[in-house]
Amino acid sequence: MSAITFEQVKHLASLALIEMTDEELTAMASELDVIVASVETMSQKATADIPATSHPIPLENVFREDVPVTTLTQEEALSGAPDAQDGKFRVPAILDED
Repeated sequence: MSAITFEQVKHLASLALIEMTDEELTAMASELDVIVASVETMSQKATADIPATSHPIPLENVFREDVPVTTLTQEEALSGAPDAQDGKFRVPAILDED
């Protein structure tokens, strides 16, 4: 495959609205060449006998078991609130609504 050109990187930077100096564009073109070459190398490897994976290590859910527990009542939850109204926390308004 042909190398990533300075002009291609410049075009992509403009599409992404990223300001880059000529030196940064040249460096980025070089870095992208390495990435593309790596992907091409991996694409050429025989992978028919390798099963698809979503994670390289076979992990399962490591969270605790989802066990129902007794929760606070509405009154207990509101007991420490500085202000409550109609069984809900009352907080200062943050939006102006007309």
